[in-house]
Amino acid sequence: MARQPFAALPVEFTRDDEMTDPFTEAGTARKALIADEDAAGRLDAWLTQALAGEFSRNRIKALIEQSAVSINGKPVTEPKRKIMPGDRIDIDLPEPEDPEPKGEDIPLVILYEDADLIVVSKPPGLVVHPGAGNWTGTLVNALIHHCGDTLSGIGGVKRPGIVHRLDKDTSGVMVVAKNDLAHRHLADQFADHGRTGPLERAYKALVWGRPRGLHGTIDAPLGRAGDRTKRAVKRAESDDAREAITHYQVLERFVEKPDASALAALVECRLETGRTHQIRVHMAHIGHPLVGDQEYGAAFKTKANLLDEPARSVVKGFHRQALHAFLLQFEHPSTGKTMHFEAPVPDDMEALLQAFRTY
Repeated sequence: MARQPFAALPVEFTRDDEMTDPFTEAGTARKALIADEDAAGRLDAWLTQALAGEFSRNRIKALIEQSAVSINGKPVTEPKRKIMPGDRIDIDLPEPEDPEPKGEDIPLVILYEDADLIVVSKPPGLVVHPGAGNWTGTLVNALIHHCGDTLSGIGGVKRPGIVHRLDKDTSGVMVVAKNDLAHRHLADQFADHGRTGPLERAYKALVWGRPRGLHGTIDAPLGRAGDRTKRAVKRAESDDAREAITHYQVLERFVEKPDASALAALVECRLETGRTHQIRVHMAHIGHPLVGDQEYGAAFKTKANLLDEPARSVVKGFHRQALHAFLLQFEHPSTGKTMHFEAPVPDDMEALLQAFRTY
């Protein structure tokens, strides 16, 4: 049996008016550990091993960054802080939050609704379903308020009716199931990626530069890139590599130069697969990351300096990926009819496009 690199002290519970420690908030429990003589390495890695089965590394990292972890009585906010033998590590654990989301009166842009499904245009900045750091104010909270108990239960209490998703800062058309039969039918279509049915998903993306040619296909497997959400192109033989295919077409080119290059371009992307961050990673992979993408296009932020005012300020003030799911088509689960929906780009992205068009 592997030796544990710590000595566990009894968990100390401190609540409300019984608090005596300045680093313990009301409604928390404190867990204390002592690093033994062989302890070494980063705090987050050490705690992940010490608390194996209790918390993920991402959860531990978040607790550290939230000042919920202290070493020898002093709060620590750097996950990479080194552990030394004999260190006492205290962790303040917040009480679990209610996992069942509640309805909230959040405005919805409804494109279509019947007894089986609801189609909405999701605005940028709206998280689809509750999760770490976003337990309220999500699309699911809005849907529960609007639909009551009619949403499909297949997705569980945190994701009722959700058959596909968009990133928080990606806007566009989404369909949500209102009963289990519709949920299964729609989920099967998304899993099939439109290979044998009418499902289509199309996005508009503003990218830096101009992709080679007016259209093309990016066939590059994707896998995790060090954490739970970030993705990267992987070799096909990698254990976590998943097939990912994106087709693109150039719609507009902006600030063209004598050498036929362009500072930016509006492209339409159609998905043959549906991987996390697929369009964002694929476009960055071919050298044309999305304007405003803080995750995959950070190295291109200075491109805005090539513009004159007021375009420069508009681009610098756009703090999300310029990506909009403008088209969604699918087969209705009850009638078999092909349903086709489109939504215009939201105001912030339209202002961004106009800044390039009028430059």
